[in-house]
Amino acid sequence: MSSSLNAARRTRELAEVRDLVVDVLVVGLGATGAGAALDAASRGLSVAAIDAHDLAFGTSRWSSKMIHGGLRYLAKGQIAVAYESAVERDVLLRHTAPHLVRAHPYILPLVPSVSRGQAAVVMAGYRLGDGLRTAAHTPRRLLPGPSRISAGQALALAAPLSPHGLRGALLSWDGRLVDDARLVVALARTAASRGARILTRCRALELAGDGARVRDELTGDAFTIRARTVINATGAWAAQLNPEIRMRPSRGTHLVFRPETLPGLAAGMHVPIPGEGNRFVLVLPQPDGRVYVGLTDEPVDGPVPDVPQVPEEDVTFLLEVLNSVLEVPIGRAQVAGTYAGLRPLLAAGGRTADLSRKHALLTSPSGVVTIVGGKLTTYRRMAEDAVDRVVSLGRLGAGPCRTARLPLVGARTGAASGGGVPGARSVPDVPDRLLERYGSEAEAVLALMAQDPGLAEPGPTGITGAELVWAVRHEGALDVADLLDRRTRIGLVPEDREAALPAARAALAY
Repeated sequence: MSSSLNAARRTRELAEVRDLVVDVLVVGLGATGAGAALDAASRGLSVAAIDAHDLAFGTSRWSSKMIHGGLRYLAKGQIAVAYESAVERDVLLRHTAPHLVRAHPYILPLVPSVSRGQAAVVMAGYRLGDGLRTAAHTPRRLLPGPSRISAGQALALAAPLSPHGLRGALLSWDGRLVDDARLVVALARTAASRGARILTRCRALELAGDGARVRDELTGDAFTIRARTVINATGAWAAQLNPEIRMRPSRGTHLVFRPETLPGLAAGMHVPIPGEGNRFVLVLPQPDGRVYVGLTDEPVDGPVPDVPQVPEEDVTFLLEVLNSVLEVPIGRAQVAGTYAGLRPLLAAGGRTADLSRKHALLTSPSGVVTIVGGKLTTYRRMAEDAVDRVVSLGRLGAGPCRTARLPLVGARTGAASGGGVPGARSVPDVPDRLLERYGSEAEAVLALMAQDPGLAEPGPTGITGAELVWAVRHEGALDVADLLDRRTRIGLVPEDREAALPAARAALAY
């Protein structure tokens, strides 16, 4: 079956699902929900997966774009969580999404505020993290080990650093996504290729163990989807469909800078937060040249917003920590954009920064299985556990999980991908930028440009008209926001979003 998602397929499958009883109904199409849809469909189950908005509309598009080995959890003694993260990082790097996930270097600058004792503790943590890499069977050629580098080497990797008092840096490696929203799109499309019905703009109004009352948000039409089992994968919004669940979301804010604001960043940075022994502000250079700086960890009280707003105190805090290691301080006017995501944490005492990131499965009296907690890196394991639970509850005829070795749409495996070796991804005549975003489908995107040279014109961040047309035809983009805020990340900078509006409208009408 085709993996293409588009308006015509959505209309057809919305009509079909009214007359079916599916094995699994998944509510929420972030990473975990799309992952659950793929897991269930790959086991041969019939699946409908719905979202009130779009693919990756919620938390999944607001991450730090890191696929990490759980070093922070190791430092808190959460060994099982850290090991799970390392294993899932290996799955993405080597098997399921080597086109979207790459190893990336990060340095912790040894500035005067970092004591020798603190540096020793951090390096010990890095080495323990490297032990997790070994335990997860990730080859060192794919994810190099940690080391200490000189001040000159640190400045070569991060030119904006202040050289004054710089003793060198601690170098480590971790996984990085080219784009978190693209991972969700790949999951949803791979699920669709296995027969799952992926229905965006379809809001769940009421949930029960045998289905849901839903509304088509484009037409206002309400109807029932019948199902043998139901998974609530709405993350930070899970309590809106199951009031028995007590959530305590936390806000993670990032700043967005244009490439010229922080030039010369070949590596990311871990900048220690004063007074916090194991928390850092991350400086995250992106493939499109922008730089993200984050993140905060603040509780969100009251109603959970669809799109969290960034308070000015978060901006001030992040700038203060960032400027503590820069030679030339950055001012508020140089912040080109901001974004914030909500971590779907279960309610508990203490600071949200200290709450466990281990995921949890909760089953309601009517039989709805809700999956909460966790993090982007472990979406696949979360999805596996949720599907295992509903298979057991519904006594569904399904085999074991297959997703640990199931390549996502676009994945190049084996020799074609260079085995995941950094730098071994080139394909003749195809730009690396397209390969990193589209993998094996990059040639098809390039073919659109050959058919219509006008589609080869780059817009903000280098995105071409061909990529926007591809998103409409194959990635389920239904409107301008889908194109600029999720299929691409042009919209993270408001001025760039405004400049790209004509191209987005043209792609929808193409």
